[in-house]
Amino acid sequence: MTQQQLADKVGIKFQQIQKYETGMNRISASRLWDISDALGVPISFFFEGLDARSHVVEEIDGDILADKEALMLVRSYYAIPEAQRRRLFDLAKVLSDAA
Repeated sequence: MTQQQLADKVGIKFQQIQKYETGMNRISASRLWDISDALGVPISFFFEGLDARSHVVEEIDGDILADKEALMLVRSYYAIPEAQRRRLFDLAKVLSDAA
């Protein structure tokens, strides 16, 4: 697939694909999701080979909803329409599995 074809499927200009490819621009999680969909690969494809042991994972202690940021996140999550909320949930699950 060419950069132009990928850009067309994702709905952006091919120059943006070039910037992602060269590392000039960072890629957002939602854009990565769109690209994985356009390429027909699971989003985990982009995280293959990462060593999960190299990342520090902290245990969550206590009541998670006592944290103001966590509560705001939950409220924002449920404000998203159901179909998009499901995609966001799937993305978060894949990213947390890769971490």
